[in-house]
Amino acid sequence: MDGMQAYGAGKAGGAFDPITFFQQPHTVLRIVSWLFSIVIFGCIANEGYINRPNEVEEYCIFNRNPNACNYGVAMGTLAFLCCMAFLALDVYFPQISSVKDRKKAVLADVAVSAFWSFMWFVGFCFLANQWQVAKKEDNPLREGGDAARAAITFSFFSIFTWAGQCFFGYQRYRLGADSALFSQDYTDPSQDAAAAPYSSFGGDDLESPGGEAHVTSDGTGTFDGTGGYQRQDY
Repeated sequence: MDGMQAYGAGKAGGAFDPITFFQQPHTVLRIVSWLFSIVIFGCIANEGYINRPNEVEEYCIFNRNPNACNYGVAMGTLAFLCCMAFLALDVYFPQISSVKDRKKAVLADVAVSAFWSFMWFVGFCFLANQWQVAKKEDNPLREGGDAARAAITFSFFSIFTWAGQCFFGYQRYRLGADSALFSQDYTDPSQDAAAAPYSSFGGDDLESPGGEAHVTSDGTGTFDGTGGYQRQDY
């Protein structure tokens, strides 16, 4: 049973191997997406608001459109939390004994990854457009330019990291759906071993190891002596 797998993980109850865990492609992409979300959130939150020399109030660096900055900060924060949640799920995933529960987890991974890939595509287009139409007189000192470009760049990269997670999640789903080793009602055998019934042997089907029994006229059973084992009367 050690070689059996369901949705990309072996049977439940095995020891957690951090080296194998961090070498998995979807884990690497999840960590990279987590770092990208921190960069995007940090760039906009720290340097995404500027003002003119003669103004006190600060405005969003992306064409003074507060929706652009709010979108970037909100998406960065939510993506950060989402990555943390799915990393925790990846750690717990091998302990899930039910294939039905594993299937739900993998499908959730595919759906959420596809959603975030789309949202980062929207965010990239939105931020890039607002940065392109921003007026130079709104930022004469060119403050925060590097942070704005970094947010746009990592928004673009996030499209592919989340799309990659969706791809690997779909591969895990196909691996589990096509596996002939597991049924939909599979549970880990180590948990059901105690509950497995034992089949009893019926006495009616047993025959003597050697020879055939004959019934004599007085009703007593004797062996014919041709077998390897005979009953001895003392």
